[in-house]
Formats: sequence, structure tokens, C-alpha cells
Amino acid sequence: MAKESNIVHEYFRKEFEEATILVRVNPIHYKITEITVPKEGDPELRNLEADEEIFEDLKADGFVSCNPLEFNLYLSGLL
Repeated sequence: MAKESNIVHEYFRKEFEEATILVRVNPIHYKITEITVPKEGDPELRNLEADEEIFEDLKADGFVSCNPLEFNLYLSGLL
């Protein structure tokens, strides 16, 4: 079984008029970390569970693959 530190996460983003949503997906355990970054106000973090269809769901909802840098900057509180 893969250790959490050995997993290569996948990252997605979607922009709305009022906010941007950044998503990190653990492709082994289907755990999701979602950061909602509003145009005004502080980012909100949510941890979610998903299933093997998460990638199709994200695509259907208009999310696109992105670089992990922005996600990790928000996660660490640097943005």
C-alpha cells in the first residue's frame, strides 16, 4: 500500500465570477482537498471523500488540470 507521502496528487482548478476553486486529488485513496478562494475574503478549506469516478466528475464540472504551485501556496497560507 502506498504511503501518503509517496503519492503523486493530481491538481485541478475552476474559475467562477465570485471565486476560484482549487482541488487536490489523492488518486489512490480518492481523498480530496478543496480550497475555495473568493474574490473577497479568506480562502476556505474542505477535506472530502470521493470514488474512482472523481476524474470524470471534475471534467464534467469544467475543472481543468493545473500546476500544484498555486494550490500549495494557498494551503501553506502564503497567498
